[in-house]
Amino acid sequence: MDENKPKKDERATVTFSSTTSFKGVLRFRERLCIRGSFSGTIQADKGDLIVDKGASVEADLINVTSLTASGKVVAPVCASDKIDLCAGAEIHGDLVAGRLRIADGVLFEGKCSMIDDGKENVEIFARPASEIKAELRRA
Repeated sequence: MDENKPKKDERATVTFSSTTSFKGVLRFRERLCIRGSFSGTIQADKGDLIVDKGASVEADLINVTSLTASGKVVAPVCASDKIDLCAGAEIHGDLVAGRLRIADGVLFEGKCSMIDDGKENVEIFARPASEIKAELRRA
């Protein structure tokens, strides 16, 4: 095992500090943490975005692998993997994600759509109840 090779969760994180204000088109890979304010477009198909507590993001589009929000986000968001809305987050905009977690204390105004992951759904109630009961009696 190569000790110098970073582990998956040890990816580099670029951080915009609380005093940073950025306006424009933002493209990145890996992970970005915004603690200040941002206005514009965020395009990171292979990147994770963190909107920290106290941060403010207003965008015409956010397209990322995952979003973790504790601050304010005003934008439609598309996350190919997941969206985590942490306590205290304020979200105004429609969400599209593979997975979604909304903690207590989140203000969310918008619609949510889930991405189909392409996996075949298994119907657990496909067998008649009488067949399942008979099997349980034999056990």
